[in-house]
Amino acid sequence: MVSETVQVNCVTNGGTESNQGFKRKHLGSDEHAAASCHNSSDANGDMGASGLDLNANVDEDTQLDNASKKVRLPKELTLQDKFNDQNAFDDGDEDDSDWEPVQNHIEILKWFCTNCTMVNLDDVFHCDICGEHKESGILKHGFYASPFSPEVELIQVESEARARDKDFWSEASASNCSTAIGFDERMLLHSEIEMKSHPHPERPNRLRAIAASLAAAGIFPGKCCPIPAREITPEELQMVHSSEHIAAVDLTAQMFSSYFTPDTYANEHSAQAARLAAGLCADLASAVFSGHVKNGFALVRPPGHHAGVRQAMGFCLHNNAAVAALAAQAAGAKKVLIVDWDVHHGNGTQEIFDQNKSVLYISLHRHEGGKFYPGTGAALEVGSKGAEGYCVNIPWSRGGVGDNDYVFAFQHVVLPIVSKFAPDFTVISAGFDAARGDPLGCCDVTPAGYAQMTHMLSTLSGGKLLVILEGGYNLRSISSSATSVIKVLLGESRECEPDNDVPSRAGLHTVLEVLKIQMNYWPNLSSSFEKLQSQWGMYSVENKRKRVKKRRAFEPPIWWRWGRKQLLYHILTGGQFHPK
Repeated sequence: MVSETVQVNCVTNGGTESNQGFKRKHLGSDEHAAASCHNSSDANGDMGASGLDLNANVDEDTQLDNASKKVRLPKELTLQDKFNDQNAFDDGDEDDSDWEPVQNHIEILKWFCTNCTMVNLDDVFHCDICGEHKESGILKHGFYASPFSPEVELIQVESEARARDKDFWSEASASNCSTAIGFDERMLLHSEIEMKSHPHPERPNRLRAIAASLAAAGIFPGKCCPIPAREITPEELQMVHSSEHIAAVDLTAQMFSSYFTPDTYANEHSAQAARLAAGLCADLASAVFSGHVKNGFALVRPPGHHAGVRQAMGFCLHNNAAVAALAAQAAGAKKVLIVDWDVHHGNGTQEIFDQNKSVLYISLHRHEGGKFYPGTGAALEVGSKGAEGYCVNIPWSRGGVGDNDYVFAFQHVVLPIVSKFAPDFTVISAGFDAARGDPLGCCDVTPAGYAQMTHMLSTLSGGKLLVILEGGYNLRSISSSATSVIKVLLGESRECEPDNDVPSRAGLHTVLEVLKIQMNYWPNLSSSFEKLQSQWGMYSVENKRKRVKKRRAFEPPIWWRWGRKQLLYHILTGGQFHPK
């Protein structure tokens, strides 16, 4: 259900303008109160003047002395004393029009990092979280901008980046390009009106940073061709979402600010932005499958893979990947593969195709036993009602997962299943929030890792591949990763092999768990499972030997094991100390 939020005043990035407005408002009230108090004092003074005949026996000097004492008393106290006990001096006779306690508040100046949205104190020039300079030029120059220098020094950096990329690319005109990019500036109007503790991670700057990176590298505009944007029709959306959901999203166009969930916002432009994103994905899928372009990248927002049949959630309004898959099938594709490497499970996409054998959905995501958002995507979720095995979840049990685990899962789970499925069209739900440095994903995938996974999938479906932007909230990570992916789409010849192809122990355990479940539906996985299971045992023994060897490196002499050395012995050997 859409709930309308009444907006009192517009909050700027960082909250400075609204805070100042709030401060000015109360200063005006204080000034008015002070003026009223001053006028009241003057009126009392007039009353005293008219009654001089009733106080003729009062000595004039005594009155002056008493008045001066009454005025001097507050001035002998500190400003802090006045602030702590303001009521003690609220007698209405004192002229305090020059005392404005609001001005004595110490305002802590702060700024929000353009790159990761984290808050920093004003006297800090580099973000405490990601190290980005407070005057970062990432929105103008992309990730080619130096994170350590202000924007004025970035022109040279950008020219060096262009010269470096020129060595790897042959000049190509947009008229005969093989890669299409879908983008429309109206999607930037979708933003959260009311800023809360800090800027919302799903913000327009995500697209700006990627677009700036592509422009700095001479990729777009340049080597990729744009496609005209259009809003998707209600009839197309009804193939994915319920009529109630479509109406609920459209209703937000009549509201200044609204929320589907506490973190899924909408403003008056959000419905159009969501329709444009879905329309671009549908047209890109049709263009790629029909052969007008070889592949495509949908530079769109809001993201979509959490949007289900009847609900918007997780920053998502319409499911762009689902729309693209059905558009490809409408263009003639019989079987469509969707690979979702966003760090969060695409629960909406899974729900939409849960009973559909013509669409194979594979997701690699953090799960941690259901403790990581959105809590779905366990390995046992395989599809239903005859479509078992057409949903493949690879749920990581921890954060920090990097290139090796992802590539290992591709080699032993994704590619063997996909080879049997033999898709006619491939869609990548490309969330870059598993990238190194992302504040929400907290994983360790590098641009080279994303490029390698893209390269593996680009050989499928005769190269008919569409990459759709999902999450990713560190601008430097998302822009560098997206640029690396698009370079692969353009046919960059450089290999993108990971430095080390050995997975982590947790990653290997996850892959084995998935193989054990999915080989019931994909028999070709049995040999891989048996091979890896034997390697798993050897891997465990090897890790145990390393741990034993590490303990033995600290093995103390035997006489350390008793007496006063007993505690130190247990500390060095990693044992537990049990005092008698």
